[in-house]
Amino acid sequence: MFVSKNLDINQKGNLTIGGVDTLELAKKYSTPLYVMDEELIRENCRLFKSSIEKYYNGNGLVCYASKAFSCKQIYRIAKDEGIGVDVVSIGELYTAMQVEFPADKICYHGNNKTAEEITLALNYGVEKIIADNITELELINNIALDLGVTAKVLLRLTPGIDAHTHDFIATGKIDSKFGMAIELGDAMEGIKKALELKNIKLMGVHCHIGSQIFDITPFEHAADVMLEFIARVKNELGYEIEILNLGGGFGIKYTQSDDPKAYDEYMGRVSEVVKKKSDKLNLKLPFIIIEPGRSIVGPAGITLYTIGNVKDIKNIRKYISVDGGMTDNIRYALYESEYDFVIANKASLPKVDTVTVAGRCCESGDLLGKDVKLQSAEAGDILAVCATGAYNYSMSNNYNRVRTPAVVMVSNKGSYIAVKGQTLEDLVRNDI
Repeated sequence: MFVSKNLDINQKGNLTIGGVDTLELAKKYSTPLYVMDEELIRENCRLFKSSIEKYYNGNGLVCYASKAFSCKQIYRIAKDEGIGVDVVSIGELYTAMQVEFPADKICYHGNNKTAEEITLALNYGVEKIIADNITELELINNIALDLGVTAKVLLRLTPGIDAHTHDFIATGKIDSKFGMAIELGDAMEGIKKALELKNIKLMGVHCHIGSQIFDITPFEHAADVMLEFIARVKNELGYEIEILNLGGGFGIKYTQSDDPKAYDEYMGRVSEVVKKKSDKLNLKLPFIIIEPGRSIVGPAGITLYTIGNVKDIKNIRKYISVDGGMTDNIRYALYESEYDFVIANKASLPKVDTVTVAGRCCESGDLLGKDVKLQSAEAGDILAVCATGAYNYSMSNNYNRVRTPAVVMVSNKGSYIAVKGQTLEDLVRNDI
């Protein structure tokens, strides 16, 4: 009935998340409100971690891609569950280190890292800095030289895979701002440069073919291409790469029409390629890193709103306006991303209406969904948007000086605030 298994309807007819009544959450914490199910997040971490044990005999690491959702509590959870994290900015790195996250389990990404970011990463002892290009590789080397350390790096490569996803989130094609293309020779040039630089220790290679991918075949193809390249490096340069980071991008169910594969199926099929190809090419089985982000937190989250105005333009369109919008979920404005909507206090009733959900910003494009099925809406109803655990809070903004909502976690112990909502004072704190 719902896109996420942690959603249900209680005896009152109200939507629940992790067994907690969403109406009670809206009343206690107000709306808009991000709600995350801690138990489901932990379960997803364990599923991926167990797949490394099952398919690679533990010779690998799950790194949660924290750009999907970053705060102190999510890093605490990842630390508790014994997985690593992938960070893409100085802010994500700093946040992770505030909870003393193990630096040897951090992958540091980004296509244009600054000297400040690289310096901080090296000072923290990050052991997996992913260099995106030769210019960055040289910068890392120079900073490492100044600090008197050796930087442990992986090189980000583009394997030339079309993952059939939105152009904005497809990153493995040759025409991408990310990485060094294997097909054009840039990747081999990067390997040679890394081996020449005195303060660089080349640990491995990385690829990421895109996001929200349902088909397993592109992941298999990427693994095949990357191992072929690793074999070329061994044969031509006499250097065998130790780490293969295959990135993330596993799709989740946003709407009833989405049909993602079970994560175990992804892992099983790709591992077969890795093992068979390594054996065929006479390679040692590399240490495998995967970077799931959306697939860990996306299904675990919902966003709650209070419906205000209901505007019915006869024979044209019915709008329902909520007390949030593109400031807390910009994905529809960026990608026309689809979601499943439900009126939380009418969750047991049929969806008999077709509406467009509008936000409160002064932008005609401030929509959360167009022509979506919904129960009959009235002012004061609580609207839930499902599967918003990824790329909602992390992409939130203060356009129109709208405040960012709180993030509440629910668990078998009840609910608690993981991130405080912004106050009016927060909005002017840095103004002079």
